[in-house]
Amino acid sequence: MGWIARCGGPARGPMLKGDDFPTFASVTDQWAIVEAYAREFLGGLRDEDLGRIVEFDLGPVGAGAVPVGDMLEHAANHGAHHRGQVALLLRALGHAPGNVDVLFYDIEKRAAGV
Repeated sequence: MGWIARCGGPARGPMLKGDDFPTFASVTDQWAIVEAYAREFLGGLRDEDLGRIVEFDLGPVGAGAVPVGDMLEHAANHGAHHRGQVALLLRALGHAPGNVDVLFYDIEKRAAGV
């Protein structure tokens, strides 16, 4: 998760590759790791961290500098982009993705006691 590293958290490590996740279980196992990593980082933030400017370089896109709060807002918004990509890929493979809205994900987690 590059945005965590850009905000001052630990480096994200190598880019993930689809071939490394051949099963649903392999995807959910990796997601648990990523989610724990994000929760740890976010749990350590303080209000004053949100205004701290972070600089980054996105290669061909260029360099930038924004407050941590803006970077976190971008990360949440960009998640919607990825959910849309996954829904499109599932449909292309002949599967109805169901509702991929994060609100319904949260409701389902609460109902399951997670």
